[in-house]
Amino acid sequence: MDIDRIIEKAGGADEIAALAGVGLEAVRKWRQSRMVPTKHWPALLRVPGIALQDLTADLTPQEQERETDVSNPCPPGANAALVLADGTVLWGRGFGAHTEGAVGELCFSTGMTGYQETLTDPSFAGQIVTFTFPHIGNVGTNADDNEAPKMAALGAVVKEDITVPASWRSHEPLATWLSKHNRAGISGIDTRAITRTLRDKGPQTAIIAFPANGRIDPAALLEQARQWPGLEGMDLAKEVTQPKRVWTEGVWETTRPARTENRRRVVAMDYGAKDNILRCLVTAGCDVTVLPATATAEEILELKPEGVFLSNGPGDPAATGTYAVPAIRKVLDANVPVFGICLGHQLLAQALGGKTYKLERGHRGANQPVKDVETGRVEITSQNHGFAVDEKSLPADVKVTHVSLFDGSNEGIASTTKDAFSVQYHPEASPGPSDSFYLFERFVAVMDRRAKAGA
Repeated sequence: MDIDRIIEKAGGADEIAALAGVGLEAVRKWRQSRMVPTKHWPALLRVPGIALQDLTADLTPQEQERETDVSNPCPPGANAALVLADGTVLWGRGFGAHTEGAVGELCFSTGMTGYQETLTDPSFAGQIVTFTFPHIGNVGTNADDNEAPKMAALGAVVKEDITVPASWRSHEPLATWLSKHNRAGISGIDTRAITRTLRDKGPQTAIIAFPANGRIDPAALLEQARQWPGLEGMDLAKEVTQPKRVWTEGVWETTRPARTENRRRVVAMDYGAKDNILRCLVTAGCDVTVLPATATAEEILELKPEGVFLSNGPGDPAATGTYAVPAIRKVLDANVPVFGICLGHQLLAQALGGKTYKLERGHRGANQPVKDVETGRVEITSQNHGFAVDEKSLPADVKVTHVSLFDGSNEGIASTTKDAFSVQYHPEASPGPSDSFYLFERFVAVMDRRAKAGA
């Protein structure tokens, strides 16, 4: 459709906005997208000189058929749906790649920035991310902000329609980027309502559908959602881990100078590692070799590491622990320092004798307060996890170092007999604050002390 011609026929932007019952900002978005949402067509068709063919001129035959198909339950203006296993059906507008239905655990993230980093964080494998911040995608995407080669999240749920990218760093729009990763997004959703549902009822299975033919069957989608088994008992680390590699890139910008001398040999276990974690290790003073999640203790120790890092990752830590925990225990028995983050924290806790459990809500976003129980210091942290360490299960030689100020759940532990410690949150941020970078320096300091002592 020639949107400018239609606005002109309606008498201008003010007139068409009043006619459709929208604001001028909506008309501006119509100009950007070069179309008027179909829910406003009935009002426009009352204007002399505007005919149906004006509105459908650029639609494909399939799209024209969909707009006139009264048997399709999809409301006017909608072409995608988010269906929850509790029966809730939310209609919206799809963007990115078409999908008949991607099913997973629906969660929400409270971060106001870093949507690209969030969507590529391997810890989001098996999940559909709802962003509580309403304006997602407006700065586009670029090649630098990925935290892994592939998008890990199954889909994105946002409130406002995405506008044209407004950043000098943008390489391509979010919708185009999603299409390349074969993932869908849906806009026009009441994300506050979803957040309240997840807050009050806990994790929900959901399915996001954005079919190419525009035909949506809510009953069939609901059945698919209800058949999904959930994340408990699911090992996803094997799906996101990468082959052995050497990592040499440091962080892009830092207030701390990168350490270039007396570097320490570190093996990083990749259970779904974010790239910025590896950058932080390099900047802190580590020469990093990354091994896949299934690497054995023998393969780890063969590299003669001065320290072993346990990364973040998706899925149930108890499931991943069936092969990861025995390897970690042998590393501990070999008296090698260990530092873990997120899933790595949960796996270390298991290796030290503790257990994990599924949280009712999970912690996701870049504004999570954590207290250091020894110093009383409060750090604002970036987090992404749905499982936690059960403090009551920890043995006497493991102490709690950090706790969440949201729900009191565990955020950090340390062994009193081994050089091993871990945190539940993400000190590498990306996105988020860098309050906790000191943990990487602490890990290096442990290796420095042992090297000086000849350990």
